[in-house]
Order: sequence, then structure tokens, then C-alpha cells
Amino acid sequence: MILAIDIGNTNIKYGLFDGTVLKASFRVSSSKTRTADEYGVTLCDLLKFQGYSPKDIDGIIMSSVIPSLNYTISHMCSFFFKMEPLMVGPGIKTGLNIKVENPREVGADRIASSVGAYTKYGGPVIVIDFGTATTFHVVTEKGELIGGAISPGIKGSLDSLVNSAAKLPHIELETPNCAIAKNTVTNMQAGIVYGFAGLTEKIVGKMKEELAKEGKTNVKVVATGGLGEIIAKEADCIDVLDRTLTLNGLAQLYSMNR
Repeated sequence: MILAIDIGNTNIKYGLFDGTVLKASFRVSSSKTRTADEYGVTLCDLLKFQGYSPKDIDGIIMSSVIPSLNYTISHMCSFFFKMEPLMVGPGIKTGLNIKVENPREVGADRIASSVGAYTKYGGPVIVIDFGTATTFHVVTEKGELIGGAISPGIKGSLDSLVNSAAKLPHIELETPNCAIAKNTVTNMQAGIVYGFAGLTEKIVGKMKEELAKEGKTNVKVVATGGLGEIIAKEADCIDVLDRTLTLNGLAQLYSMNR
């Protein structure tokens, strides 16, 4: 079986694959203070809870946006699973033609989610990841990753709002009943949820306009990320919500490179 590891700014996502079929997935918080042993023991416990053990793992692939955690997680893989992970980065086969000014600037997570989206849904496709940052990237019908956009993340925006305004409380993020809200909590929920839905629709709309000028129509919009479900319900432009898109992309990348 293959273990896919996606190291994000907020969470580390693990996916256990039999070929390209996802059998189990877990997520833990990304912490630079945790040791390789702590990550390893936690992961082994999660595997055991699902009926698996480190001996079931035949290969590991890893993408990361936190370079300072790469050694820790690689060391965990070496100690607990007796193997080095395949790192997503320059030189790895992706099946995509990355047509941006500097391909090395494209994050490993964006490559993995683009591969996952293109493999599963074809192109042209706009991939939106509602993570610590909200990222948009476009893959054409020929498998060309031609660019995208990056905007603030939902949780980060909410935290910034609370930390910058003394009287605003910490709230649970959910969709309010109306945009003309009647109390502080629902006012904040309306601003964040409907605000990001509007941001999403505007950026997707502009991207579709630009693609249409090049004759690229019937563009599918696929969303992923921890808070994607909330926005997907409000942004009509989103066609598919796929929470395991990046992990599936990592499984595809492992298959290409093993």
C-alpha cells in the first residue's frame, strides 16, 4: 500500500492507498515543535485504529509547503516505515506541462491537486483549494498548468478580523440564515462566507472569460480544502467538491514515478 503525505500550513493530511484507491485518511495539526517520534507514534496509532500497520506500507510520497518540517517527517518515515519518501518537487514526473514564468515557484500541493483534478476530471479545469491560503490554478485540456491566483485563506481572514478588532469574538464558521444579519456573530459569518463566495465567483468568472478568448470552454471547477464545503454551497460556479483531491493526486504521482 502507498502512504501519501500532504504537509500543509495548518494540517498534515495522510492518505493510505491500495493502488489509486483511497482506503483511509487522517489529518493532524502541523507543528514545527513536534518531533519525528511524536508524529510517528500518532500516525501508527491512526493506522492501527483503521486496521493497518507500518508493515502494510510499500511506498511513501510526500508534498510539503513547510520546508522546516521536511526533515522531521522524512526522518519519521525512515524510522517507523524503513523507507525514504518520494518528494514532490523539481524533476518529478507530473504528466503536466507547467507553463508559468518559473515552474519552481509552483507549490507541491498545487501540483498534486492539479494532477488529481486533471486525472479525474480532465481539462480545462479550474482547481480551488480552500486551505490556509485560497489558491486557484488552471489546467488546460492538454494538461498544461498555465497559472492561477492566490488570495487570503478563510480561517486566516477570520482570525485577522478577530485579532484586529477588540470587541469581535471568536466564532464558529458556518453559513448564516441571511446576509442582513441581526447580531455580531451572524454579521461576521455573513461577511466571511458570502464574501469568500463572492471572491470565488469573481475570480472564476474572470478566469473563464480569459479561457474563452482562447477557445477554451466547458471549464469544470473543482474545489477542495478543509473549508471548501461551506463555500461550495454558496458559490454557484463550483461544480465538484472533492475533499481528497490532493491526496489522490499524490497517489497518481507515485504511480508515475515509482
